[in-house]
Amino acid sequence: MDQLKELISNDSVWRIPFVILFFILSFITIYFIYNFIEKRLKRHVVKTNKPLNDVIISFLRAPVLWILFSILLSIYNQLFMPAENYFEVLTNISRILLIASLGWFTIKVVKSLSFYLQNKLNIEDPNNLEARKRLTQLKMFEGILIAVIVVLFISISLMTFEALKNIGVSLLASAGVIGVIVGLAAQRSVGQILSGLQIALTQPLRLDDVVIVEGEWGRVEEITITYVVVKIWDERRLVVPIDYFLTKPFQNWTRATSDILGTVFLFVSYDLPVDPLRQKLSEILSENPNWDKRVCNIQVTDSKEWYKVLRILVSSADSSRNWDLKVDVREKMIDFINREFPGSFARLPIDEKRG
Repeated sequence: MDQLKELISNDSVWRIPFVILFFILSFITIYFIYNFIEKRLKRHVVKTNKPLNDVIISFLRAPVLWILFSILLSIYNQLFMPAENYFEVLTNISRILLIASLGWFTIKVVKSLSFYLQNKLNIEDPNNLEARKRLTQLKMFEGILIAVIVVLFISISLMTFEALKNIGVSLLASAGVIGVIVGLAAQRSVGQILSGLQIALTQPLRLDDVVIVEGEWGRVEEITITYVVVKIWDERRLVVPIDYFLTKPFQNWTRATSDILGTVFLFVSYDLPVDPLRQKLSEILSENPNWDKRVCNIQVTDSKEWYKVLRILVSSADSSRNWDLKVDVREKMIDFINREFPGSFARLPIDEKRG
């Protein structure tokens, strides 16, 4: 015991190496204890047949280890380093590490909760309107909550330094973090965050909605608190500021339901009978799995000097299927008319030159 006291005394040249070695061994011990507890928890999860909990346990592993490391560093600093010149530096480092680790842990908890709730939603269901609504709200509130957590823990970190304490205090003044955000709403970036909150509440669009933005057809692939990513039909990505959807008009084909009507126009001569086309359309649709059996219709919707306009209406469960259905109907109707009624498509007359 006397040798140990002599080894860690302020006059000993071996003091710092010994403390560092002892710190490393202590953390390794804690690391193995944590691994043991984690494995026991995972075995319990396997028995309960809830693999999602296993994912969440792994999700929280890194921030928990950093919290333990920060606490251990703070304890060793207080026990062995008070007389050292760099005591204050180590104190600030250990505090910042602990605050950052706690902030990281809090963010991971929010993400784990969001991940858990998202997995309860059945997005693969064809009638997934309510699930997409909930998923969009979860994503938006997750982003906003993480932004608030980041501001909160940055403020606390700043308060550990005397020179920056006033800045940290001002961020946590009586209005609180939300009050600061609202007070800065004139700034575009924070205004977009508030726009994201408004979209989460009012739901003008949701994840996987089919939209037309800036003349581009696509699906909403990602919604963040500052921008929306639309996946265009040709695999391009259109990135749009979140406040665009509150200030400019856009088409949302799946706002209330994914069911959709498709239109095919045919320009034919007046002598072409319509009834055979109606029969052929019914035959085409009955063989196509993309038709949802709601709407099958041909009407003469316009008449010009040299031709009439036939409008074909067909319905599908969603826009992607409707596109394939319209293409199939258009191809087969054109082939049918050319085969059974040759020369029946509209032609503009050409005046013959007089001799």
